[in-house]
Amino acid sequence: MKVTFEKYNPFWKEQFETIKNELENYIGFLNPEIEHIGSTSVEGLSAKPVIDIMIGVKDEKELDKVPALLEGKDYVYYEKYNEDMPYRRFFIKLIDHTHALGFPDVIYSNDEIPERIHNHHLRIAHIHVIPTSSEHWLRHLAFRDYLRTHPEVREEYQNLKEELSKKEWFDGNDYNQEKDPFIKREERNAIQWYLNQQK
Repeated sequence: MKVTFEKYNPFWKEQFETIKNELENYIGFLNPEIEHIGSTSVEGLSAKPVIDIMIGVKDEKELDKVPALLEGKDYVYYEKYNEDMPYRRFFIKLIDHTHALGFPDVIYSNDEIPERIHNHHLRIAHIHVIPTSSEHWLRHLAFRDYLRTHPEVREEYQNLKEELSKKEWFDGNDYNQEKDPFIKREERNAIQWYLNQQK
């Protein structure tokens, strides 16, 4: 497979706000922090047109309250990923009525992930639910804000993505592994910068 990107689209910010409002209607009583992360949140950066959203909850006890609140609402819960990432609950938001295609509400540990669900044209957003006290919450916000404020790093990331888009990949995980050295390096720089900004 090839990973294709679109040029930055201001509509992504509107999409995030729409989904954020929807999520607040479903889980607002948890008083979550809802943030737009990933490449679609960085003006000027190309991206797959799928909105990455991070929901921050107060502690890990609240993670398992979220799946039942989103069930049946065009979200698919990947319970399958909990074993490898127990600190996170992951969902994808599908375009309206996609469940009519037979996708499950939950993908359990022993389930095969339906091949068609990998089609990014059916996805609107990826939702990551994480405690706000987690290091993962910090690194996602730091990396986003670092890219927004450091044009030379943003340009390097853009060039890397363009280069990788020319290659064939087994799947999205394969592609992500190739980006990993750059992201890990710049995340370390971003966290240090971010923490200095908070002083």
